[in-house]
Amino acid sequence: MKILVLGPGAREHAIVLALLAEDAHHDVVCAPGNAGIAASGVETPALDYTDPGAVAEFVRERGFDLVVIGPEAPLVAGVADPLRAAGVPVFGPNQDAAELEGSKAFAKRIMDAAAVPTGRAARVASPAEAGAVLDEFGAPYVVKADGLAAGKGVLVTSDRDAALAHVATWAPHGDVLVEEFLDGQEVSLFFFADGHDVLPLSPAQDYKRIFDGDEGPNTGGMGAYSPLPWVADDFVAEITRTVALPTVRQLEAEGTPFVGLLYCGLIVTAAGVRVIEFNARFGDPETQVVLARLESPLSQYLLAAATGTLAAQPEPRFSDEPAVIVVVASEGYPGDVTTGRPITGITAAEQLAGVHVVHAATARDADGGWVATGGRVLGVVARGESFAEARELAYSAVSEISLEGSQHRTDIAARVA
Repeated sequence: MKILVLGPGAREHAIVLALLAEDAHHDVVCAPGNAGIAASGVETPALDYTDPGAVAEFVRERGFDLVVIGPEAPLVAGVADPLRAAGVPVFGPNQDAAELEGSKAFAKRIMDAAAVPTGRAARVASPAEAGAVLDEFGAPYVVKADGLAAGKGVLVTSDRDAALAHVATWAPHGDVLVEEFLDGQEVSLFFFADGHDVLPLSPAQDYKRIFDGDEGPNTGGMGAYSPLPWVADDFVAEITRTVALPTVRQLEAEGTPFVGLLYCGLIVTAAGVRVIEFNARFGDPETQVVLARLESPLSQYLLAAATGTLAAQPEPRFSDEPAVIVVVASEGYPGDVTTGRPITGITAAEQLAGVHVVHAATARDADGGWVATGGRVLGVVARGESFAEARELAYSAVSEISLEGSQHRTDIAARVA
């Protein structure tokens, strides 16, 4: 197939690598891609991937068989809409269905309508409104920006003043949700969705805070591992039945069929599993470990979802070998980051058996060397016969990489190794 992957990050690098690893040969293009994707031998044309018109014209000119939309921004911008209207198979929801991620208030309404288990939430427009809700729900306080915030719109704190300040920061940009605090282990579970049916991938757990021990501010994700040996044997089946399928069927009933990747952000509490959030695309960095274990052809499921034929597909197969990813970030992340610094050791890291490196924010300098161009720079992915082996390989590979001032967590997958 001739496949266009849209997006510039490590998630898209992981998708591209999975497509390239299939037995069938695909002509894969990633726009705009990044330097690491280009180094994988894939064309990375410059394209405004959030502009529906520009993307539609590019696809018309090049004649792609399938378009895979990676990040949330083009989905919420409606990039899928003109493509689907033109008859192009698209893996990614239309603009209306993408509101499942674009608006947390919309997601809560869909969950309520579909009887999906989730925590209490209240929509507020100012700190004055928020105060009473914070007092009703009690500490710890959970405050979320309603719209997209690149993983930085969520605050969990026991400091009431900090919670009110977070409301004040985000309220000018739209409504804010105050939610009930849910205590437990978090799980990311992805589903392929074709507007009516769903098929599950393997669960993963990611690490959102910047520092070890889940300390410090939220980030886009500092690491992840898969599978999850501590979830019940029927966990995936339960979430399919109680969360994913009801959500997709509710959206279908409302005339906004969800086609693409339904990301269920879950928490396992003493009272049962609850949904924290939905995303409308593959999560980063969980995608990197889930796809590292995928044995079925990824393209088969992307196309089946895009063409409404998931019911005819078997459930995807996964390796029993665990996978771990450790994210290497620039100095200052997730605040003001220092960029432009050289990176060495990537080749040495990838020479370790079972290790590969995905690029999130890198470029080539004039001499062909690597430099960091953003906050999360690299993801070091390792697969091993056990969690201990995969984790040891990942950190051995990280130790080969040098980036002045870089930071990474040292406790990824420690609880299962």
